[in-house]
Amino acid sequence: MKKIEEFNSRKNRKIEHIKFYLKSEHENSTLFEDIYLEHNALPELSFEDINTKTLFLNKKVDYPIMINAITGGTDFSQEINRQLSCIASEFNIPIAVGSQTIALYDEKSRESFKVVRKIMKDGVVIGNLGSTATVEEAKVAIDMIEADALQLHLNVAQELVMNEGDRDFKGILNNIENIVKNINKPLIVKEVGFGISKDVAKRLNDIGVSYIDISGSGGTNFIEIEGIRRDDIDFTDLYSWGIPTALSLIKCIAVNKNLNIIASGGIKSSQDIVKSLCIGASMVGISGEILKRLLEGGYDLAYNYIEGLTHKLKILMLLLGKKDIEELTKTPYKVKGELKELI
Repeated sequence: MKKIEEFNSRKNRKIEHIKFYLKSEHENSTLFEDIYLEHNALPELSFEDINTKTLFLNKKVDYPIMINAITGGTDFSQEINRQLSCIASEFNIPIAVGSQTIALYDEKSRESFKVVRKIMKDGVVIGNLGSTATVEEAKVAIDMIEADALQLHLNVAQELVMNEGDRDFKGILNNIENIVKNINKPLIVKEVGFGISKDVAKRLNDIGVSYIDISGSGGTNFIEIEGIRRDDIDFTDLYSWGIPTALSLIKCIAVNKNLNIIASGGIKSSQDIVKSLCIGASMVGISGEILKRLLEGGYDLAYNYIEGLTHKLKILMLLLGKKDIEELTKTPYKVKGELKELI
């Protein structure tokens, strides 16, 4: 009976997260506005020369853009995942599923995740579990969707505001290290919207983590979302908590040149994507912006959003005089304003 109640609670919470995300209003700055890129009036390139293909998780993708973890576990989220997978497949970009925890024990929930691999065929698909998962659970999650990698999410801030959330976060680093050493797929450690500091990135790198998704402040705000779910405490004074995405990215890139950093957290525009790549990100993740368009305007609006991003990515690359992603990641940039002060 307890397990059934837990499953139902998780399913209801997933639906509430989507509903309250659409109602959320507070916006933190990513500080990408403080990154300056210089226009090149003589690029000596044709638009047809621009090549956006890149290698990610040992597979070729057409753009350095991924649809990041959103949802799963319900009939409602299965349809979301189906449509997002169709978009990811059309553009040949990676997609990460939402937390698979519910599907570890509830087989009926698994189809909402498996649909992603069915549509993506041999494209890049990434699994997702909480950072307290066991090695065996990690292996089940990977096998469930034939994942190319597994995200382990860090969501301390969310859990602390969630009425039914965890309160004990001891031993997480050791658990992550154990999973790194005992699975045969790359592990991506991912925040859920509050950023990764340089110190945390270094500690993760030291235990063998080679992929970090910073998920900085400026995008989906789970303190606000979980706060809306409660009526006993007002959490509005905590809505501004977190490391702005641009700052987190710069700090984490400095840890190790071989560390693969995924920039996410409030990524909305083609300029955000280009600036992330110029700073040194190997991939850029988008979740909230595409979900909002999918739910409010349907498949075509979400598709057109990604199509616009990819087209404007090429325009910006030409305006910088960079013919491919490798050249783009070596573009010099300058930092100004609040971001400069924080650095």
